[in-house]
Amino acid sequence: MKRILLFIATNLAVVLVLGVVLNIVFSVLGIDRSSITGLLVFCAVFGFGGATISLFMSKWMAKRAYGVQVIEQPRNEMEHWLVTTVARQAQQAGIGMPEVGVYQSNDMNAFATGARRNDSLVAVSTGLMYSMSRDEAEAVLAHEISHVANGDMVTLTLVQGVVNTFVMFFARIVANLISSFLSRDEEEEGGGMGGIAYFVTVMVLELVFGMLASVIVMWFSRQREYRADEGSARLVGKEKMIAALERLRRGPESELEGSLAAFGINGKQHSELFMSHPPLEKRIQALRELR
Repeated sequence: MKRILLFIATNLAVVLVLGVVLNIVFSVLGIDRSSITGLLVFCAVFGFGGATISLFMSKWMAKRAYGVQVIEQPRNEMEHWLVTTVARQAQQAGIGMPEVGVYQSNDMNAFATGARRNDSLVAVSTGLMYSMSRDEAEAVLAHEISHVANGDMVTLTLVQGVVNTFVMFFARIVANLISSFLSRDEEEEGGGMGGIAYFVTVMVLELVFGMLASVIVMWFSRQREYRADEGSARLVGKEKMIAALERLRRGPESELEGSLAAFGINGKQHSELFMSHPPLEKRIQALRELR
């Protein structure tokens, strides 16, 4: 419930901010809101704006949604090892020291998030820390550090922004054609359902186009998982990363949700076209073939 309320409140705030930005853009550039250019600007502001704001809020959202406890001063040997390991790997990868946190979950998982390579967050579940060996946990941390070093958060946001823009744009173009056609028929009959038809059609088309477009986003997400696995292998050795993936294969499905699911070490298992992570078997095979 806490995550749902946080999600709703955040999205309402984002819509409000983007509405103000859109009005400023139209006023400054003198763009006709009813033109094709105006529609494209509207879709770009909301498509890119929503993804970008989510990226900049990602650390704040993650901490509150999952109750991440950032380690300011290690209180025990486990936390000391965690901070020391992340610091060493960050230095090897050439990035700034991330914030390091732990969140309560039986799920064996970890995630990285943040808008900048030198200002990120790496969070680890208690389930992972107490279920994996140190070598396996070290490989998982290296995987997350590789996500940060590769700039995956920013590139995935850009991809999502482009996809969002065109989904919104084409949904409205098609809906306008359908609504215009229906309006002509209704005018002949004395009806007035054009506006309702347009709104409903936009919602349906955004859902359909969004599902189709998610195939592209998920394909990109799977490719950066392979790159992060390879980055982990180069930081700590591929055998450790293979062992970590083997352990995940025997564990429960990921509990991470939303955008954070794409940056966890393990993803939900369903149709591969819509998976943010490749099947664990394929990731293990790719590492075994790595030279």
